[in-house]
Amino acid sequence: MTETNPDIPVTPHDQPQQPDIPDQQSTTPAGKGVKRRSLLFAAGGAALGAAATWGWGALSPDILHRRPAAGENGAHSGVGNSPGAGAGPYGNEQVACHGAHQAGIITPPQGFLVLTAYRLVAGIERIDVQRLLKLWSEDIEFLTAGYATYTDTEPELSHLPASLTITVGFGPGLFDKLNIADQRPTWLQQLPPYSIDQLDEQWCGGDLVVQVCSDDPITTAHAARLLAKEAAAYATPQWTQHGSRNAPGVTLPGATMRNHFGQLDGTRNPKPQEEPNLIFRSGGPAWLNGGSTMVVRRIHMNLDSWDELDIPARDVVLGRRQSTGAPLTGEQEFDEPDLEAKNALGFPVIDTAAHIRRARTDDGSQRIFRRPYNYVDNPRPGEISNVGLVFIAFQADLEHQYLPLQQQLADLDLLNQWTTPVGSAVFAIPRGFQPGEYLGQDLI
Repeated sequence: MTETNPDIPVTPHDQPQQPDIPDQQSTTPAGKGVKRRSLLFAAGGAALGAAATWGWGALSPDILHRRPAAGENGAHSGVGNSPGAGAGPYGNEQVACHGAHQAGIITPPQGFLVLTAYRLVAGIERIDVQRLLKLWSEDIEFLTAGYATYTDTEPELSHLPASLTITVGFGPGLFDKLNIADQRPTWLQQLPPYSIDQLDEQWCGGDLVVQVCSDDPITTAHAARLLAKEAAAYATPQWTQHGSRNAPGVTLPGATMRNHFGQLDGTRNPKPQEEPNLIFRSGGPAWLNGGSTMVVRRIHMNLDSWDELDIPARDVVLGRRQSTGAPLTGEQEFDEPDLEAKNALGFPVIDTAAHIRRARTDDGSQRIFRRPYNYVDNPRPGEISNVGLVFIAFQADLEHQYLPLQQQLADLDLLNQWTTPVGSAVFAIPRGFQPGEYLGQDLI
């Protein structure tokens, strides 16, 4: 079988047609077929709760999972996506969900994010989480291909995938609650406390995480809500964070995102094709072979006081020119900074506490793959703005790559005067899945 690359957009004619939902099978590790409908009823009817109000007819598969016929509402002939009326050049784009790695890690970052951490309900059992992961895996297959799912009460909102990706991870608590603590990786725990932290529990932890990204805010929100409805019998949202980057077409492909401070954010990312070993794990338990580790930090940015700095002072804080992103010792964004360079007075050109210096070590393997999103909240009393960064980092080895960098930044970084971590969570990202499998199958 040819492996599907999760990072290459799939055109409608490249996407294999999904199986008809009434008879669709999910294969268990033992090879037994479990029908989707059985899973829905096993969930205590939560996913079908609307039937109590509207009657079964309102949830008929012919209505909720119906694919528009050729020529209807702008639908085209051929397999794959069935877009709604008025599909633009980006609405029809697809990212394959199957592969050795989950999509949404090295996939070119889309414009919009809904990131949700879930808390497992009391008394949850392993079979329950298995059912949930089967439901979610099937949902991912359909939604990313532009099809409504069995329980989609707004199926029209599923027909524009807009490069949708859905990435699932496991938090430390999942292993304890399922009585499989002996299979929890030793590194899978909350980050140690840092002096710069002012953590708010409403943004911390989680037993499961679901990262939903696409190039359309409606597609993103709809997919995130549908997955939350599917999970209602098994898990409840613990926190949800919304974020955005430049919408498609606004910047050139591959351009580095700017954060609310105007800084380019993510310049030194590893190149996935050249250094996949820095992003994905190899060896170890089967469920993590091809997986990754995920750190989420919600970072409040004091834009109101940052506005008081002039441009030269901002450049000193970062060690880069805000205008171009170039290091103070270079001309272009991706020039390697000269950390030994001195000015005419003999002082370092790049300050010893500049962010660019503190965010690196002498070990080139201690780099992380950043996939951040900007957030905007309602200003609090006395504020003009309340903004920040949903900082998301993927790395193969949390202890070797992430922790040393975070400790250096916490110990000394000029940027700490204007940034405050208010949320923190760590998750293990299982390997990708193939047709007939479900996420986390090797573990659950």
